[in-house]
Amino acid sequence: MPERNVLVTGAASGLGLAIAEAFAEQGGYRLLLTDLEDSSLPQVAKRLDATWHAADLSRPDDCDRLIDAALEQLGTIDILINNAGLQRVSPIESLDDADWDRLIAVMLSAPFRLTRGVWPSMKTRGWGRIINMASIHALVASPHKAAYVAAKHGLLGLTRTAALEGGEHGITVNALCPAYVRTPLVENQIADQARIQGLPEEEVVERIMLAPSAVRRLIEPKEVAALALYLCSDAAASISGAALPIDGAWTAR
Repeated sequence: MPERNVLVTGAASGLGLAIAEAFAEQGGYRLLLTDLEDSSLPQVAKRLDATWHAADLSRPDDCDRLIDAALEQLGTIDILINNAGLQRVSPIESLDDADWDRLIAVMLSAPFRLTRGVWPSMKTRGWGRIINMASIHALVASPHKAAYVAAKHGLLGLTRTAALEGGEHGITVNALCPAYVRTPLVENQIADQARIQGLPEEEVVERIMLAPSAVRRLIEPKEVAALALYLCSDAAASISGAALPIDGAWTAR
């Protein structure tokens, strides 16, 4: 297999870091990692022998500069992992415009802009893989997550449309839909959920996060990374437009 160029967003921690590590351990990939300016991105990139470019993906200009940097440093992007995300746990009446706009910008508009940016080079090479980290909340809803759920549902629509357009060019586009993964993003939700639900923090994981699942544990980031790595292989060439749950049978109900 020729060496592939990979762009991973939100790569300084959590799922993005686990996915970057999986590609680095597999070998045969050149990595460009991105995250916010004040993150541990430089240290992560050095450890994984990757290049990096800091960007705030809520800003359209930063998305454009990221694509320019990726193409300048790597020449082409063969694999795009749209992973960057954030959370806001809030009832609808308390959700302000700024929080709504930022979540939609980072988790829906940025994946569109980055997909559009890498599309021409993938078409030219006749090969491409795009993985959108869509969450179980692309398939179901939960209260107090209006912006997050709206963004993830929209991301699944983008995934399916891009898959239809990319098929004839050798480009596959898929959405991973994990339930709660053991990441800093999830851990930071516990206090918010406890406050809104009126529960002790120690009960939030069991009674809120794991209640819909048959497999009653948080998912490990490496489990999600392994599926992402497979979807980017030639063996997964016929898997496209899929929403792949990693949810402990949450959606089996």
